[in-house]
Amino acid sequence: MSVETVCLGWHWLPYRYTRTADDVNGRRVLPFPDWLGDLARGAVEEACGAATAYRPDAALANYYRPDARMGMHQDKEERAADPVVSFSVGDSCVFRFGNVEGRGQPYTDVRLGSGDAFVFGGPARFAYHGVPKLFPNTAPAGCGLDRGRINITVRVTGLRD
Repeated sequence: MSVETVCLGWHWLPYRYTRTADDVNGRRVLPFPDWLGDLARGAVEEACGAATAYRPDAALANYYRPDARMGMHQDKEERAADPVVSFSVGDSCVFRFGNVEGRGQPYTDVRLGSGDAFVFGGPARFAYHGVPKLFPNTAPAGCGLDRGRINITVRVTGLRD
């Protein structure tokens, strides 16, 4: 993983969540904003075609420099199986969406651009996924990034204080 991450709601450290992370900055994580939960809920409702009780409580904002990558992995540290919602800002990328059995094929490569949302839930909730490539200089004017990509993944942790 060659991205830089900021967390909201819960700090995510490899393989666990915490509210206060001494190995991050020693401070309590920033709160998860209601507006981001509303945006993610709208994406889930659009994907499902129906209203939902989706109530996310955490987000990871990953910044990808133009040469950054993220290997195939599962989002499985949560205690809930609610959908993951991914929002893209900036340069386009190849988003590799795989299967639940392992990192290899079969997988599908999808080009995600600035403003795209990707929802994965149900049987695909624990599919392996990653970003093998960015397309530098593809960010639309006015998106707030001169280079690189921000991906915000929103999820329900199922955790309590």
